[in-house]
Amino acid sequence: MNIFIDNKSGAPIYDQIYSQIKNQIISGALSEDEALPSIRNLAKDLRISVITTKRAYDELEKEGFIYTIAAKGCFVAKKNVELLREDNLKQIEEHMQKIISLAASCNLSKQDILDMWNIMTEE
Repeated sequence: MNIFIDNKSGAPIYDQIYSQIKNQIISGALSEDEALPSIRNLAKDLRISVITTKRAYDELEKEGFIYTIAAKGCFVAKKNVELLREDNLKQIEEHMQKIISLAASCNLSKQDILDMWNIMTEE
């Protein structure tokens, strides 16, 4: 499992950990019942507080991405791919609605937005 902390991103460290693990679970890079690094080991590897790592793991467990077995550790939970996909689609739609609102306030056309999209996805 690879986690990269970007101190310049402005996103909280626990959220960066949470997002990266969640994305690895959704993509299948982390498989069902696979053990995650212990909270202490991950904190040590990333050179961050144990509290920060625990917060990320707690969020993942609350949302059903991982489960904990006492004295054994944290593991990737069985995932409902359709439910995860629907959640992601909902988030995409919310972001798109924000884009539409911002574009309207700047008098951008649909083609302007599509051109921006094409430029950004070419990189």
